[in-house]
Amino acid sequence: MHSSFILFELIVYIQFALCLSHALKHGTANLLKLGFGILFGVMLELATIRQLNAYEYGQFFLMILDVPLCIGVAWSCIIYSAMEFSDASNMPYFLRPVLDGLLGLNIDLALDVIAIRFGFWNWGQGLEFQYFGVPYANFWAWFWVVFSFSLGYRLFAHRADWFGTWLSAPLAFLVGLAGVLGTNAFIVFVVPGEIRSGVIGITLTAALVVILLLRPKFYQSPVAPLAFWVPFLTHAYVMTAGVISGHIFNPVFLFIVGLVMLAVSFALHWKTAKHSFAFSK
Repeated sequence: MHSSFILFELIVYIQFALCLSHALKHGTANLLKLGFGILFGVMLELATIRQLNAYEYGQFFLMILDVPLCIGVAWSCIIYSAMEFSDASNMPYFLRPVLDGLLGLNIDLALDVIAIRFGFWNWGQGLEFQYFGVPYANFWAWFWVVFSFSLGYRLFAHRADWFGTWLSAPLAFLVGLAGVLGTNAFIVFVVPGEIRSGVIGITLTAALVVILLLRPKFYQSPVAPLAFWVPFLTHAYVMTAGVISGHIFNPVFLFIVGLVMLAVSFALHWKTAKHSFAFSK
């Protein structure tokens, strides 16, 4: 197994350790959210591969059938950290999943093009297809994966009773799977191929415009360091591994996008990053 696979898995499990440490300190609901997030991540991958037959994974150290366990864990960490960040904003409660979905895209715009060049997964379309080998529909899927679980969780999580504590995570799992499979089917089987890219672009742009128009204020309450470290560790891996391998310079546009996504992440998480680095000195 190539060292790039091992390092990627290690980083994901470090991210999980950070999220788990936070969840253990903040009660049953957070533990359930993290646990059902992993189940959701694994199941959505198993289901999507069979629904669309559009991609396949390389061989990682720990696999569940044809899906790496680290991918399910990574989904959970991304969702958990995004929700931790958006819950500290003044965003309207039921619009926070939109921000969560965009935070997921911030990671994927840098990650996916490098991951396929390492062979982590393969779309089978070549490296010149659409977004440098990544189908545009993948970005559609990333947004709806994070959005769907976040929305499902928030349906009852605001309740302070046992219902909110114990049922929010299972409901997020069910709503998330339905949302992922439904949006997959819509974009692939319902939307005509000639307008598919346009629908994807308009939808994701509209989500970004909604957030920008709301002009949300962040850090209205304390934000756990994991909200910074989860995306930062992924971006750091992409940049470092991409530069060492040279993949990120072929073409150089990938390097530019990676830098921009890293800069956006730093801009959003600057207060947490500043505190984290100051604390580590």
